[in-house]
Order: sequence, then C-alpha cells, then structure tokens
Amino acid sequence: MAISNPGGNLNSVPAPQQQALASNYLDFTDGSTGWEQQYLPDLMEKEAAVFGNRTVSGFLQQVGAEEASASDQVVWSEQSRLHLSYVGTLDVNGQTNGTFTVTSDIDGNILADGFTPANHGIRQNDVVLIAQAGAVVKALVVETPESAVVTLEPYANDILDDELADGTATLLVIGSHFGKGQSYSDFSGTAASESRTSLQPTFKSYGNQMQIMKDYYAVSGSDASQVGWVEVAAEDGTSGFLWYLKAEGETRARFTDYMEMTLLEAEATAADSAIGFADGQIRGTADGGAGLGTQGLFDAIEDRGNITSGITGINPATDLAEFDAILAEFDNQGAIEENMMFVNRATSLAIDDMLASMNSYGAGGTSYGVFNNSEDMALNLGFSGFRRGSYDFYKSDWKYLNDKATRGAINSRATSAAIRGAIIPAGVSSVYDQALGANMKRPFLHVRFRASQTESRKFKTWVTGSVGAATSALDAMEIHMLSERCLITQGANNFMLFK
Repeated sequence: MAISNPGGNLNSVPAPQQQALASNYLDFTDGSTGWEQQYLPDLMEKEAAVFGNRTVSGFLQQVGAEEASASDQVVWSEQSRLHLSYVGTLDVNGQTNGTFTVTSDIDGNILADGFTPANHGIRQNDVVLIAQAGAVVKALVVETPESAVVTLEPYANDILDDELADGTATLLVIGSHFGKGQSYSDFSGTAASESRTSLQPTFKSYGNQMQIMKDYYAVSGSDASQVGWVEVAAEDGTSGFLWYLKAEGETRARFTDYMEMTLLEAEATAADSAIGFADGQIRGTADGGAGLGTQGLFDAIEDRGNITSGITGINPATDLAEFDAILAEFDNQGAIEENMMFVNRATSLAIDDMLASMNSYGAGGTSYGVFNNSEDMALNLGFSGFRRGSYDFYKSDWKYLNDKATRGAINSRATSAAIRGAIIPAGVSSVYDQALGANMKRPFLHVRFRASQTESRKFKTWVTGSVGAATSALDAMEIHMLSERCLITQGANNFMLFK
C-alpha cells in the first residue's frame, strides 16, 4: 500500500528519484496527518509550527473548529431572545389606564433585524412588569392597537401614577390572564384585528465574506541546491523521495501569521470607501467597493458584542468588581459557562493578582470540558483554568498582543484604544444555515474556508518555473501560497473585548 497524502494538502506522491516535481513537494502547512511530526520532528518544530500553541487560530485548529464552504459569502441567522422585553415611554399622568409606547427591544434594536416598534410581541391579556427607578408595577395589557402604543391597567392601584411617572420605562411580559370561558379574541369592545395572535420567532441574519490572501517564494534555478530531500518507504517495500525548500519556511510562517492577523483585524469596506476595481485595486463596483472584504474578530465584537475597559491591575479588589460586572453582563446574554480568554501580559497578570487576592485560584474545580476534560491538554496548549461563579475560564497569554513586531507596538501607540484581549465562548450554538436550509450546531467561533469536492482553498500551495518538471521558461522555482477564508463570530453578544 503506497503512502497517501504524506505532505498535506498537495497529495504529494513520492518520486522514485530525487527530482523536484510539483507532485512530490512536501508541504508543512497541514500537519493533520502527523506524518511530518513522525519523520521530521526537528524541522517541524523549527519551521512548520505555523501557529504555535497560544493563538486563536492554533486553538481553533486543535479543536477542529474549521469547516468548508462552497460560497463567497457565509450567511447565518440567530434566533432573537425568547422572552419579550422592551424599552419605551410611559404616559400615566392622572390616568387610570396608562400607555406604554414601544421604542426599542431590550437590546436597543430599532428598525433593525426585523424589529420595529409597531411589530412588537406584546398582546392583549398579557401580564407585564413595568419598571422605573425605585418602582416595579404589575399590569394587564387591555389594548394593543396596530401601533407601538400599548394600554395598561395596574393590578394594585387605581391609577398608575401612584408609583410610576411619565418617562422612560422597561416592560417585561411575564405571562397572561384570562377569565373563565374567555377565548383568545373574546375581548369586549375590541376589533377583530386586535385579537390575540400567535407569536412567530424572529431572527437576526448575519453574513461574512471570504477573503483571498496570497504570497509566494522564489528561488533561482542556480540556488535550487537549497532543496532538502526526504526518503520515505511504502508498505510494499518500495521507496521514494519528497522534497522541501529550507529557505521557504520564513515566507510560509509569515503567510500563516497573516492569515491569523487578517481574521482578527479585518473589516469590510465602508459605503464611502474608494476601494474598487480601478487602478489595480481589488475589485468592486463603479461606485467603490462597499461591503468587500471580510470582518475580523475584533470588529465583530465591537459591532455586535461587549467591550470592557476594566481589569487593569491597578487594584485587585477593583479588578474583582469589574470582573464580576463582566459575569453579570454574560448573565444578561447567553450565560455560556465555558469561555476561552486570550489576553496580553499585563491583563493576564492583573487577573492572576485578582485571583491571588481571593486565595482561591481555580476554586470550584474547573471542568476543562472544551479540552476533553483533560487539564494536561489545556496546559500543553498554554491555558490555565479557573472558576468564578458558574463560569469556567481558560486563560492564555496572547503573544500576538505582546510582540512588538505585531500588535504590541500598535497597542503601545494606541494607549486607551489598545486591544488587551478577548473572551470567547467555547462550545456550540444553534443557527439557521441559509445555504443548507437547516438548523445547525456550530462553534461560536470558527473558520470557514472555500472548498468544493475537487478543490480546497484552505491553504493551497503549488510550484511553477523551470526547475524540476518545467512549467514555464522562468529560470527559477516559485512556490505559491493561497488561502480563501473568513472567520464566523456567531452569537457575538456572548463575546467580550478588553480595550
């Protein structure tokens, strides 16, 4: 039985002689087979550890959070909150029946994601809680015309203004109240159009576009002696040769870092961007390239997630209060119990000092569920775990934010705008995949790459030139690299960005 795919995604086939062919190039960018680690451990450690063990991409690769996609754009839908809660304006001055005018949902959405004040889910005979500073009143919905205005009658008081005042209030639907024999539409003096209707789930649709990244490494035909050879043996007793370029490793390592940095930092072009197809620019329309490009992790969290400026290390007690505020915000969202924490050195030490002040580092017993319940696996990947309340956190120093050659220098210049880390929920959530037309469970954070049944653009490399099996008249060997991918930040309301 011959060796299949020993060199990763090129389907490298050993050649019977030491001949540099495109078919027997040893690609270290895909270590999924473990072949390189087995036969070339030293080379793998020095040149082919493309992400290291303390990066977001490295973690996603380790836990298998990568998936193929056949489209330019990935579109998914996330179901809105299950329960009905709104912000609006209360009018109670001297009235038995007060009115509540819906202005937004509890997350502040107005005329967005399918929500408008007029299409709220409050229905006649709903029981609601109305809250203002220092007061909570239970009331019954007695009228819901086809508008944003809801009429209320209090349970405890004759008039609402005994405890409430005109102005901004929050409304929460807690149930319903019907009389004996009363049907859904049997409301005295109520038009048929105002009868109690069924609620339909609402969805928020999001999308992200693939981005193509390219690079190449060239070596002249005269310098082809840099080629390194590896002899491999097949199970049938035959042998063959694979080859690699020793000097190509730096280009490959830089390109793989670019892939990660793009998925972290990228943002799509704005409507007024001048990026387009003219003058050698990327591509687009005649009026610019609005919407082109991909959205990275940081931009997605700033757009749809949460931001904190806390946990600075100045005062461990203050840091603890700020950390608990983060937990309170997570309680307001999906309350995902397992979370990855990628932070810079200063924030990591601040968290260590905060936990040390409690004398309970790791109290409660961290489960390490995302690491197959293996603490050793977590430690090997550079993570340490601790528990606070009902939440497990796996913390890792993020070298991308520390290194002066990467984000470290940018953060030093940006000061208050610096990015200090991110909290990323582990596990999966349910979304509606519009391409597949079905509900799917997918990791909160995962990579989607372009692929078909015959072509994978996850990390594609190929060889051209006149060296070996000549493909052109160029007196050189060129190794091309390409990736087409995007990052899916799913359920961004459960993410937290440290700034």
